[in-house]
Amino acid sequence: MHFLIIGLLLLLLLFGPQLWARSVLRRYSKPRPDYPGTGGQFARHLLKQFDMDKVKVEGTDQGDHYDPVDKAVRLTPDNLNGKSLTAVTVAAHEVGHAIQDHLNYAPLKWRARLVGLAQAAEKTGSGVLMVLPLVALITRSPAASAVMFAVGLGSMAIGSVVHLITLPVEWDASFGRAMPLLKAGRYLEPQDEKAARRILKACALTYFASSLANLLNVWRWLRFWRR
Repeated sequence: MHFLIIGLLLLLLLFGPQLWARSVLRRYSKPRPDYPGTGGQFARHLLKQFDMDKVKVEGTDQGDHYDPVDKAVRLTPDNLNGKSLTAVTVAAHEVGHAIQDHLNYAPLKWRARLVGLAQAAEKTGSGVLMVLPLVALITRSPAASAVMFAVGLGSMAIGSVVHLITLPVEWDASFGRAMPLLKAGRYLEPQDEKAARRILKACALTYFASSLANLLNVWRWLRFWRR
């Protein structure tokens, strides 16, 4: 019984933030005819205010994000073309990252480097773990297999750590940039501000939630190896 409770708590810890974030974004994604423009139009409006016309606003199927290399705010179709509280607030969050980049916000620069490192490490780790059974079969060397497993698992774990330490950058984009913009410009009705804060919190926790979920993959490989 105790193990069941511990297991449920662990699953709640790993997937709770991710499920909560998705739930919040979905809850406020209903169309709002009273909004004058879409999320994409709102992003362009904010960028123009900061003389950042060269920053592109594009659609993507890879999740809402700002690309500091291509200088592009990328929004999913619902947020790019939708008139909803989620669309407008998510657009403000991603523009917040563009503003960080425009102002040479050092933590964003570090995050960009770390994310690139994490992506490369995760690919390496996954590749190593995939070929591990074949190497173990050919070499029949427990030591070599153990080294490869440690390298692969360590590479995957790097991704989780990087996502965790980028949380301050996300938090600043939400509450240091986006929320002040929304309030100063009076873009939202007072009754929408509380919901907007929830959405911005969900945006900030996206990487954190992904990091926790990725830890489950590390645990699965550990269990597989111990068998």
